[in-house]
Amino acid sequence: MSSTLGTLLKISTFGESHCKGVGAIVDGIPPRMTLREEDIQPQLDRRRPGQSIISTPRQEKDTVTILSGVENGVTLGTPIGLLVSNRDQRPGDYKEMNNVPRPSHADFTYEMKYGIRASSGGGRSSARETIGRVAAGAIAEKFLHETYGVDIISWVSAVGSLDATDMTGNNLTRQEVDQTDVRCPDKTVVEGMHEAIVSARDTGDSLGGVLTCICRNVPAGWGEPIFDKMEARLAHAMLSLPATKGFEIGAGFEGTKMKGSEHNDPFIKKESRLGTVTNHSGGIQGGITNGEPIIFRVAFKPPATIRKAQKTTGFEGQSVTLEAKGRHDPCVVPRAVPIVETMTALVLADLALRQQAKRTR
Repeated sequence: MSSTLGTLLKISTFGESHCKGVGAIVDGIPPRMTLREEDIQPQLDRRRPGQSIISTPRQEKDTVTILSGVENGVTLGTPIGLLVSNRDQRPGDYKEMNNVPRPSHADFTYEMKYGIRASSGGGRSSARETIGRVAAGAIAEKFLHETYGVDIISWVSAVGSLDATDMTGNNLTRQEVDQTDVRCPDKTVVEGMHEAIVSARDTGDSLGGVLTCICRNVPAGWGEPIFDKMEARLAHAMLSLPATKGFEIGAGFEGTKMKGSEHNDPFIKKESRLGTVTNHSGGIQGGITNGEPIIFRVAFKPPATIRKAQKTTGFEGQSVTLEAKGRHDPCVVPRAVPIVETMTALVLADLALRQQAKRTR
């Protein structure tokens, strides 16, 4: 099913950009865990539009309602229904684009696949679909932190051609990440990143970027051999996000420039467990976590919908000069931070439950 993720912890998202609401069904959260809307809302607040001058001006409170699966603030072990209403829909902004597939957007491919598409705001291909993921992932984050002490932190490490200093993130907090609207903790480049995004916005253009994510306190042993390797599941989750075009873990592509003697992570005794001296593997070996921090990066392309005039071709073959209307982010990476964190939590929680099942047999 194209809108469902997970094995023991399953989520299914629903809704389009300009319908009445979006949300998710979460199945597999254990019973007797305390859960209220205020546990979920902070990550939705970090994702919501209209946060600053470098994000879309669409105004949505994105307030979540728990519909089912929770009674008196405690999970029942049954499916949890989550709903966020759309308040500031403007489908009329897309009227002129009904017969024109926007360059590098999903208009053309959805039309070819289904013979129909939601022409307002991209429908399911819109980043608004990620609200359901974030709401569901916030629950997974709570489960992981309370059960295992796992912390997941993501930050902006590149915008356009501007790169932040390579950071391990070992002591980084979300409060530090959120100190600026760019969500880059490197103070030497954050101002330049902000100015670059504003410049792109003012000229009707857009910029891409890179997010780095670190998962701390993940126990050794999570992940499955072969097809459900931890890094494979993370890559699947990240590349399912709108606008993503690349994923690398640990040393990633830079690791191809090293010799084996340089890339290998020798083991060392760390208090009561074995650990590694370096972490070029990114916390995963053989598809299974080794107890070191998981660290990976996700590349996001520039948003496809821009105001700058583009010469293209309509569905009927007519030449068109397209100047897209609507409200769009000039760079998605600052708002993608909580999306990457919560999607990571969904993968980790699912594989944690699978490991629990093995240990209790």
